[in-house]
Amino acid sequence: MTQTIIVADDHPLFRAALKQAVSQAVPDAKTVEVDSIKALQAAVESHPDADLVLLDLNMPGAHGFSGLVFMRGQYPGLPVVVVSGSEEMQVMRRSIDYGASGFIPKSAPLPTITEAIQAVLEGDVWLPEGVADKIERMHSDMTDFSEKLASLTPQQFRVLGMLAEGLLNKQIAYDLDVSEATIKAHITAVFRKLGVRNRTQAVIAIQQMEIDPSDTSLSGS
Repeated sequence: MTQTIIVADDHPLFRAALKQAVSQAVPDAKTVEVDSIKALQAAVESHPDADLVLLDLNMPGAHGFSGLVFMRGQYPGLPVVVVSGSEEMQVMRRSIDYGASGFIPKSAPLPTITEAIQAVLEGDVWLPEGVADKIERMHSDMTDFSEKLASLTPQQFRVLGMLAEGLLNKQIAYDLDVSEATIKAHITAVFRKLGVRNRTQAVIAIQQMEIDPSDTSLSGS
């Protein structure tokens, strides 16, 4: 039975590298490429039997870990492996805390990426050599907010992302091809689920999911 693997990264060259690793790990796999969280949602909805997602943390619409948290909440049976330019232990720890089945640094050589994909498809959690013991001793950064974020429906998550980008209700309605009344209903539901009262609080809340902007190792991720 052909396996379907979704490659989610906004850098075409790295998507090509991941696609090559997938073809080596699973020669007959079907690979679906996406370059944003919006495209990832559409891909998962159109491929409900997907076997794995390789997820870049820094894609358009991602807001750091929010894309990972959303995927784990909506599709708990679909393994997600974070692929990132950051090699900070805290980023790896948070990725695992938020439900990732593995963490692949973008600096990893192709054979290592291939090995990681094979391991996760076999049901293991894959981390770079020596990392598991180190992050085991670290403080967990799991937050109540991540659980609230995971409870959002796909459309509510889209609306929250657009709120975070500063779009007005009428702009969100136009982009999603629904009425402003529908968007207002979504926003009300988002505020209730997240435990916030207004847009500003919602944006501040989702910033909890951001990767530390002062982390210079994230450049190019």
